[in-house]
Amino acid sequence: MAEAHQAVAFQFTVTPDGIDLRMSHEALRQIYLSGLYSWKKKFIRFKNGIITGVYPASPSSWLIVVVGVMSTMYAKIDPSLGLIAKINRTLDTTGYMSNMSNQTQNIVSGILFGTGLWVTLIFSMRYSLKMLLSYHGWMFAEHGKLSTGTRIWMALVKLFSGRKPMLYSFQTSLPRLPVPAVKDTVNRYLESVRPLMNNEEFKRMEGLGKDFAVNLGPKLQWYLKLKSWWATNYVSDWWEEYIYLRGRGPIMVNSNYFAMDFLYFTPTTVQAARAGNAIHAILLYRRKLDRQQIQPILLMGSTVPLCSAQWERMFNTSRIPGNETDTIQHLKDSKHIAVYHKGRYYKVWLYYDGRLLKPREIEQQVQWILNDKSEPQPGEEKLAALTAGDRYETW
Repeated sequence: MAEAHQAVAFQFTVTPDGIDLRMSHEALRQIYLSGLYSWKKKFIRFKNGIITGVYPASPSSWLIVVVGVMSTMYAKIDPSLGLIAKINRTLDTTGYMSNMSNQTQNIVSGILFGTGLWVTLIFSMRYSLKMLLSYHGWMFAEHGKLSTGTRIWMALVKLFSGRKPMLYSFQTSLPRLPVPAVKDTVNRYLESVRPLMNNEEFKRMEGLGKDFAVNLGPKLQWYLKLKSWWATNYVSDWWEEYIYLRGRGPIMVNSNYFAMDFLYFTPTTVQAARAGNAIHAILLYRRKLDRQQIQPILLMGSTVPLCSAQWERMFNTSRIPGNETDTIQHLKDSKHIAVYHKGRYYKVWLYYDGRLLKPREIEQQVQWILNDKSEPQPGEEKLAALTAGDRYETW
């Protein structure tokens, strides 16, 4: 009961003498630190969203463009070819600048024109980079030997890629996934199933493939191309839904991934210490991931970027089982981990006073779990085995 009372921020009781109010300063302090931590993460996400949103330009480049426009206006040169004057007249007729002086109106119109010019430059650079990344000739170049055209292409990609890209900076500049021709898809399918069929079965499959390529295939191809213009990757959401989430096979050997600490080097034989160090290192990596301080993967001498979408749900994500299909639950933040030991599940907190626990502090919690002799709750001990069975039968 003492622990429960300490967790309450304030208590009040009604007595004949009035209301007795008691404040828990430690609880209020934890509430304050929790709110501060939350707002700090929101600010970092907002700042990173702006930086990646204007990439390959930078927020400071807006000031450079606007100052350049205002400088030319001060020198009695119109860089807009009459657009600034037109913006001025439009705002004047709407009544928004009726109380402003002519000089203020010119400044506002110049800022609006400079902002529009800056946004136009961003989209132009982004589209140019997308077109450049659509070139695939570098994949077939001989190792160590690049043609003059490929070298020029690499220089242009670096020119339009901006400086110091963050993890998700290239996401809006990546080219669309091309839709293969129906004939090529049918041929590749027949080639893949040939070793699995005898001559009679393969001949029948060839007939079905030709019929599909002539009748139903072109119609489905039209829908697929329409989706490819709407989504940058026409197959990712279908793959996740129909192959991954609707897959009813065992999760443990087909989908789950795992990590191990120091495969070839053991700094200590203390199990809790190794767990504390591994958990702390993983959380430091998650912090860098949340702040987009991880560099995107670049090929060809740090030139060609790869998609970074897989990082978005690396942490704080859980797969919720269902009858016909599972669902993915992704949280913006999580301050604890689940630890499984001898059929028991533990919720281990990782933050205190708004800071990440040190490896030694995490080790102490893990050691307490290892020393715990309590029995599992009913149904808890074998719960993890459900992921190793068929989804239809077990769930």
